[in-house]
Amino acid sequence: MSRVSPSSHEASLRMARVRQKGTSAEIGLRKALHAKGMRYRLHVPLLTKPRRVADIVFSSTRIAIFVDGCFWHGCPEHASWPKSNADFWREKIETNRARDADTDQRLRSLGWTVIRIWAHENADDAADSIAQTIEARRRGGGHS
Repeated sequence: MSRVSPSSHEASLRMARVRQKGTSAEIGLRKALHAKGMRYRLHVPLLTKPRRVADIVFSSTRIAIFVDGCFWHGCPEHASWPKSNADFWREKIETNRARDADTDQRLRSLGWTVIRIWAHENADDAADSIAQTIEARRRGGGHS
């Protein structure tokens, strides 16, 4: 893997300021889940080597929620591929996608259900889907 850097010092500073926790999409989903009476844990490290942290966790049903930003995780609907320093950005986003797939596989092998929500998704619809998954797990449904 080549170690290309952002196109400028300013771009690097912008990247460092991007929120990893408490994004507007994550907060919207948390509010929608809370409004449904659902209680959860936040930013729980579920794997240690390599360290992977879920955004929202329902421990009793072993459900891990990740809220993925469209740009950073390469959303098929909204992802854009910057033209400036394109190799760096493509590598960065592809590395994120590979890490996401690895995380999902590792957690599923440990009996977790992994749900990935795109930042553009409607929070109420996502909360409804999560509630259905939790109910299915409680009834003894399978892993996803």
